[in-house]
Amino acid sequence: MKSITIKGSERESVGKVATKAIRNAGAVPCVLYGGNQPVHFSADERAFKSLVYTPNAHTVAIELGEKTYNAVLQDVQVHPVSDKILHIDFFQLNESKEITMEVPVKIVGTSPGVLLGGDLRLNQRRLKVRALPKNLPDYIEANISELQMGNKLYVTKVETKNFKLIHPDNTVICQVKISRAAMKAAQEAAKAAKAPAKGKKK
Repeated sequence: MKSITIKGSERESVGKVATKAIRNAGAVPCVLYGGNQPVHFSADERAFKSLVYTPNAHTVAIELGEKTYNAVLQDVQVHPVSDKILHIDFFQLNESKEITMEVPVKIVGTSPGVLLGGDLRLNQRRLKVRALPKNLPDYIEANISELQMGNKLYVTKVETKNFKLIHPDNTVICQVKISRAAMKAAQEAAKAAKAPAKGKKK
């Protein structure tokens, strides 16, 4: 999995006044969990754009002076009106311990059902995976090459290598629905087949 580097500085004070001052300065207060004790730090808000405002999944290299921590994004608090990032929680990675995180779904292949006029519906845009940090995938491939009209692709049909999908077996990733146009065409074809041919004697 690709990694993004965030350069920040450790926070000496974590009170409300200090936190407000950090935000006013255009930075984001953050906390790194998973180690012996939480690490409080801040970094320029612009540094998080390629991490927060993206459908892709990344690990993060947090550089705080001479210290570097490998982590994953755990939680983001965003202002409901301005979309300004208010706070971010990270979780420190341990190369010998599995981690659970959400990974985007990538559709591959061409569905015969879609070629016949069906609508492809993506039920799960992201899936939870569990793996060692080195085995975390950039995305989950959902191959729709065998999906006919009305078919569904379940998580059990996805190839997993060195990672596990944390979902029930009946979880639907995507499906091919019969479109209104295709349904109307099928109904008209059925009516035409039942109707007697013009000029044919009874």
